[in-house]
Amino acid sequence: MNLVKPVSPDRLPELLRLMPKAELHIHIEGSLEPELIFALAQRNGVAIPYRSVDELRSAYAFTNLQSFLDIYYAGASVLLKEQDFYDMARAYLLRAAQDNVVHAELFFDPQTHTARGVGMETVINGLHRACVDAGAELGISATLILCFLRHLSEAQAFETLEQALPHRDKFIGVGLDSGEVGNPPEKFARVFARCRELGFHLVAHAGEEGPPAYVWTALDLLKVERVDHGVQSSKDAALMRRLAQDRIPLTVCPLSNLKLCVFPDLASHNLRQLLDAGLVATINSDDPAYFGGYMNDNFTQTFAAVDLTAGHAYTLARNSFEASFIDARVRQGLIERLDETFETFL
Repeated sequence: MNLVKPVSPDRLPELLRLMPKAELHIHIEGSLEPELIFALAQRNGVAIPYRSVDELRSAYAFTNLQSFLDIYYAGASVLLKEQDFYDMARAYLLRAAQDNVVHAELFFDPQTHTARGVGMETVINGLHRACVDAGAELGISATLILCFLRHLSEAQAFETLEQALPHRDKFIGVGLDSGEVGNPPEKFARVFARCRELGFHLVAHAGEEGPPAYVWTALDLLKVERVDHGVQSSKDAALMRRLAQDRIPLTVCPLSNLKLCVFPDLASHNLRQLLDAGLVATINSDDPAYFGGYMNDNFTQTFAAVDLTAGHAYTLARNSFEASFIDARVRQGLIERLDETFETFL
């Protein structure tokens, strides 16, 4: 669509809700709601240091990425069996389908679980089975991206890769997440080179709390195809030009950025600046159970705060399909579905 007609502010939330979209930045462990944490803790006999769902939810007051990660890893401790991982992914995919997410690429952190004695096959098989069932039962395609924890060593990342390779048919790519500051992308250059040789898609968190230099390194040394977050790129004009020219997607997570104090308020978010500069920016939910919003929450709250339009909505949704790791024919079909939604609505 070359031109999107204006939509009144009162109708815009409905358009955002109805339009098909892809989610490319979702940590599946970050979708673990307090209710499910308590249910799994009881099922598995795991003690957690909270007396109620409300007490756990009230602990979600983060001042930075590390304060979030501390509670994030504690929540993951209830995941022990294949069915636990299935139930977690299934719950997210049901919620995503309600938001008209038609394709999702789920990050998972195997080191969070193998360090507790949970087998790699337990993690991957549970998540993959949920993805398969979602395609058949919910009409949402879902794939997996294995993420290395950057606060750990590259040697440990290599070990994790070797453990995962017997299951390589069940995940499509690798990523890099966890505490960014002090753990630059170049720390993992060799393991990413190996993953590239193996034919995996490559993504990495860069430029969330870390500087624009981390984005440069992710591009030039890790050779990533997408940058997760990347909002600090706006501080480097040359980098902005590079991202726009090379059509490198950014998987932006507005409510996450707000919750982790990357921006003082949502109105200060630079998403519109990224779009106006021609970057392939997308909207995603990151860790929705912890950050107070799934996909449509991120869209509606950000659009209200940053004064975005129906034209921006179309661009963001189309960007999500163009940035996804899906077959070209499937991608074109989803873009046509998006066009039909806008034509019908407008």
